[in-house]
Amino acid sequence: MFRLVKIEDVVRIHPSKFGEDLEKVASEVLTEKYVGSLHPDLGLVLAITDVKVDPVGTIIPGDGATYHRALVELVTFYPMVKEVVEGVVVDVKHIGAFVNIGPLDALVHVSQIADDRMVYHEELGILEGEETKLRIGKGDIVRGRITAVSIARPSVMRIAMTMRQPGLGKVASGASRE
Repeated sequence: MFRLVKIEDVVRIHPSKFGEDLEKVASEVLTEKYVGSLHPDLGLVLAITDVKVDPVGTIIPGDGATYHRALVELVTFYPMVKEVVEGVVVDVKHIGAFVNIGPLDALVHVSQIADDRMVYHEELGILEGEETKLRIGKGDIVRGRITAVSIARPSVMRIAMTMRQPGLGKVASGASRE
């Protein structure tokens, strides 16, 4: 889910930054470029942990900036299909439960919560099993398996989960439910 990824990139250093610490300036430029962005291969980029910059840059005619090769270490979030995760239910709707599994929320469709017909009680903000009386509400801790991950550029990652397998489902009730 969370990964350290090393990539290589070229950093443009504006002339106004000449004389400043090269790695610090490169880190600022790369942070602006990557942090918070989604990439099909990297996932959601959360932070830059290390930057190594080639001190010898290239100048392109007509541009006063210098261009330097950089090796960059990124912290990324990329949930993998079949991965089992725990999270906190942050919202419940008639379509299912939204579960926070790190920096993003996943959807557990109402049909994937339990082997029971789930009924939505809007006034209580819960889904309840008709036969089992299992209740899923905001604040509950649940365990699920990721079934699908899709990235729609530029900024949307959709994650689907199931809780309909042995060992998955509600782990604990939230503080507001006890």
